[in-house]
Amino acid sequence: QVQLVESGGGLVQPGGSLRLSCAASGSIFNINFMGWYRQPPGKQRELVATITSGGTTNYVNSVKGRFTISRDNAKNTIYLQINSLKPEDTAVYYCNAHQGWDVYWGQGTQVTVSS
Repeated sequence: QVQLVESGGGLVQPGGSLRLSCAASGSIFNINFMGWYRQPPGKQRELVATITSGGTTNYVNSVKGRFTISRDNAKNTIYLQINSLKPEDTAVYYCNAHQGWDVYWGQGTQVTVSS
């Protein structure tokens, strides 16, 4: 089992920045890749970015240039740096981890962009 705990969300003004964290614990060996998803109010959960165990990153087109996914292997943590926040970035942000056929999810962290 893998446990994931997100943190770093909050209320921020448009144009601001946030760094989200996702700490992994438990049986974290052989995690193939991890990712960040978000679920805006009233909408489905959507992929934002992924990072492999080797550090290869991928982003959906809508966030390229503003979002950066990274990882600290020593801390078993991945991050999502979000810059130039927009109201449409308002969502619950989740991280997940893929380990073989298993997929684990965190509980999510709320990001609200509003003036």
